[in-house]
Amino acid sequence: MTTPCIICVAITGSLPTKDNNPAVPITVAEQIESTQEAFEAGASIAHCHVRNDDQSPTSDPEKFARLLEGLNTHCPGMIVQLSTGGRSGAGKTRGGMLPLGPDMASLSVGSNNFPTRVYENPPDLVEWLASEMRAYDVKPEIEAFDLSHIFQAKAMQERGELQGTPYVQFVMGVKNAMPVDREVFDFYIHTVKRLFGTGAPWCAAGIGPNQIVVNEWAVSSGGHARTGLEDNVRIDRDTLAPSNAALVGRVVDLCEKYERPVARWQQAREMLGVPQKTA
Repeated sequence: MTTPCIICVAITGSLPTKDNNPAVPITVAEQIESTQEAFEAGASIAHCHVRNDDQSPTSDPEKFARLLEGLNTHCPGMIVQLSTGGRSGAGKTRGGMLPLGPDMASLSVGSNNFPTRVYENPPDLVEWLASEMRAYDVKPEIEAFDLSHIFQAKAMQERGELQGTPYVQFVMGVKNAMPVDREVFDFYIHTVKRLFGTGAPWCAAGIGPNQIVVNEWAVSSGGHARTGLEDNVRIDRDTLAPSNAALVGRVVDLCEKYERPVARWQQAREMLGVPQKTA
């Protein structure tokens, strides 16, 4: 396979704390440093959450603004993707950072179960988030926790709520949601190609110890891969990951194994249709 593999690093998330792994970057300064290391290791997309001083999740636009500024300075060209996820806020507060005009933002287009609650994404909120992304020229990454979410993305595209070819990410291994299942994974790929065309880009993320499993499936199947401390804080059962860069390095090794080049940021932007914004 000659298609370069885009590596996305999910640096912090909403749940892991320094009690889980001291390498989890919490402050904006820590996040910038950790992302720069991951960028230099081969990641071309940074998926970002922000935290309060007590490590609790937040959607504070001011913190996102400082993080975005720092990443644009220290990781020039890297695609910055901000999270609109539901653990960090409720309702329209989840999209309060979109006027900052990041390159990308996550967009969950349907609801599903999480370990201890329902991850609610009601249609009116999804439509509003999508409209804000269009207004501020932010490319959505469709987070598919269920097969129906891929079909919902297609319906939104047909209604003009998503412009261009969506970038769909399969999220597998969240407790009470879609498990890590190879036949389901392969059907996800088939469904994306059937609905959006054989050349439609897609990505996959596995949670916890399944991270490396899904990384290998994605790399070996011609897709793109997400890694990072948001999804998994360990290298193996007995070893904490020393950094986001170390987890990126595992994906780089898989790319070498399957003879795929690692996408540079310029290639990632071209493949996803995300031009570099001028200040």
